[in-house]
Amino acid sequence: MSAPLFESNIKSLPLLGRGKVRDIYAVDATTLLVVTSDRLSAFDVILPDPIPGKGQVLTEVANFWFGKLAHVIPNHLTGIDPESVVAPEERDQVRDRAIVVRRLQPLPVEAVARGYLIGSGWKDYQTNGQVCGIELPPGLKQAQQLPNAIFTPATKAEAGDHDENIDYATVEEMIGVDLAARVRETTLRLYREAAAYARVRGIIIADTKFEFGQDETGKLYLIDEILTPDSSRFWPADQYQVGISPPSFDKQFVRDYLETLDWNKKSPGPGLPAEVIEHTAAKYREALNRLTGNTL
Repeated sequence: MSAPLFESNIKSLPLLGRGKVRDIYAVDATTLLVVTSDRLSAFDVILPDPIPGKGQVLTEVANFWFGKLAHVIPNHLTGIDPESVVAPEERDQVRDRAIVVRRLQPLPVEAVARGYLIGSGWKDYQTNGQVCGIELPPGLKQAQQLPNAIFTPATKAEAGDHDENIDYATVEEMIGVDLAARVRETTLRLYREAAAYARVRGIIIADTKFEFGQDETGKLYLIDEILTPDSSRFWPADQYQVGISPPSFDKQFVRDYLETLDWNKKSPGPGLPAEVIEHTAAKYREALNRLTGNTL
């Protein structure tokens, strides 16, 4: 495993922007280089300590799913080796943690699929018995599996803001009736197929989010990252029980630690003890191993 990478510094390509985790560079008019760093954000604040191996795990897990689900919808991967588009001295920054992707126009909607009642969906349900305008049966408990997976979209927030849940009618207004239907159908199919596979590997995918983009002809593609511990709620199947929030293969361990601090959840974020960093890194590696059988 290579040294942690908090921030890439590719001088041979123009930097287009940095997200919470990914740095995006222009390769040419049709492709982008996306470098997945080891940065970790919690409560929408980027923390000062990287999580070793996190970017490699996220890249390998997402690429695994892109390949496994390519029969459902095409994705943004080009197959171009990231090391071939940067200067020789920059190759170590992209090795095993970067992808070269098509330039596409992202849809302004987070496509969320929920199979279990947890997180903001659980909060909404407690308030009005609905999630994103979808009426659910009464009497459901926290973390309970839903009768059927549901599509619960959200707006894509600006950096530092929270995504806002929206109802399906709003999605139709934003992107049109036909495209909204295609996104909903594809999201739920992707979720069902991934959840069935992961269950066999000892992981419950409680919920996940997808992003979609279009080319100049309007063709729909799967973009961003998919079905990673950062974009999904993964639970160990052997520790799952209804009525409590199960442990997860992501940064929940960091969130729980931060909740013990006297911190206002605004930038700058606090440093993390070595044991919290290592425990979090281990959870990411375990997710990779369970899903793919591979190790870093």
